[in-house]
Amino acid sequence: MAIYAIGDIQGCYDDLRRLLDAIDFNEHNDVLWIAGDLVNRGPKSLDALRFVKGLGDAAVMVLGNHDMHLLAASCTQKVADKKNDLNQVLIAPDCDELIEWLRFRPLFHYNDEYCLLHAGLPPQWDFELTKKMAALAEETLRGSDYRTFLQQMYGNKPSQWTDDLRGVARLRFIINTFTRMRYCDVDGRMDFNNNGPVGSQPKNLLPWFDVPNRKNAEMRVVFGHWSTLGYYEGHNCYGIDTGCLWGGQLTALRLDKEPQRISIDCPCSKKNEKIPQERPFSDA
Repeated sequence: MAIYAIGDIQGCYDDLRRLLDAIDFNEHNDVLWIAGDLVNRGPKSLDALRFVKGLGDAAVMVLGNHDMHLLAASCTQKVADKKNDLNQVLIAPDCDELIEWLRFRPLFHYNDEYCLLHAGLPPQWDFELTKKMAALAEETLRGSDYRTFLQQMYGNKPSQWTDDLRGVARLRFIINTFTRMRYCDVDGRMDFNNNGPVGSQPKNLLPWFDVPNRKNAEMRVVFGHWSTLGYYEGHNCYGIDTGCLWGGQLTALRLDKEPQRISIDCPCSKKNEKIPQERPFSDA
């Protein structure tokens, strides 16, 4: 059985199918680990959702920030009005079924060798705390009152982990960590104003995986979310968002043996567009 981790798809369904052909993916024997942001901005979010859902146990997907936007748009009209790229999902006859499937996806997945998440981890979290925090947010998203939380999750604060965070503040921090984190300071205070390549950030900021003495340094983490970082290997981490949506590549990383990268070129319609500055969830 082969395990392939795949970077951000963002509705580029045709490119996903080409990549699966390139790796000779067999849904009866192989497993996909999808690093989040399955939907949005690309042309075929609905097709991508239906396809991955239809793979059943052959696909594991963690939630990314664009997937969270879709969940919020499904129950918050203000968000839905601003996310026109997701209208194809919101008006689909099977929308309710797709949203139900999506909100039961994890924020964090792991086996004996690797961990999968969309964005990053604060330096204060070790493996056990990471599992605990992911489970707390997942329980909320899967609960009967999930709509209330989705209407409250937007915002950039709190930006730093403390053990005394509770309620919505704790849940918002967890979601922001798993789905939005790129840069932070040495104390783990998240920055949401910089999404460029390493070296473009202010001097007080570091990539989350480069913070000294982080408690998760022994975890082998596969992540997406950071297209301007490109493919990355270092600090026990593997960044696999290679900018498919922006005319870059879609990448699969084989994980069941020595890591092997397989990428395809993606001549997407947004190739000549500038990658937008990420806005706060409150501006979703």
